[in-house]
Amino acid sequence: MGDTREPVRDTPGKPYRRWVWILALVGTVCAVPLAFLAWGAYSLGQAGREQTVDCGKAMEFARARLPESAVDARCTGTHWQDTLVEVDFRMPAAEAGTWLESAYPKGEPPYSCGKDLCRKASFDEQLYVDVEVAYEDGGTALVHLRAFDV
Repeated sequence: MGDTREPVRDTPGKPYRRWVWILALVGTVCAVPLAFLAWGAYSLGQAGREQTVDCGKAMEFARARLPESAVDARCTGTHWQDTLVEVDFRMPAAEAGTWLESAYPKGEPPYSCGKDLCRKASFDEQLYVDVEVAYEDGGTALVHLRAFDV
């Protein structure tokens, strides 16, 4: 004797549920890569922008200290694959040479220097520091320090 039951048919609500799940899956599969693309575009847009940084932290990165007699300090940083920190400040010209010697005792003068004093220092070939000192009128010196890692 055969089975007299009628075959089970989809109720009107079941196909709707199936489409909701299919659309949710397709939306997720498409939305995740698009979200990563948007995040990447935003990150690359922010990368490499010069930003003001704390001078204490900038000098710590450059493995030195800001002299106590420093005035008009301005510190900026740029970060993407490498980090670049630039510090500009003024100090008494009479103290500039001693500060430079004490801050970077293993540093050497570069082959050419366009300022009054220059010093290049390298720390384990991972961090490089360039310092230029220009004497100004009135017994002050403008110090420009540039430190970057690789």
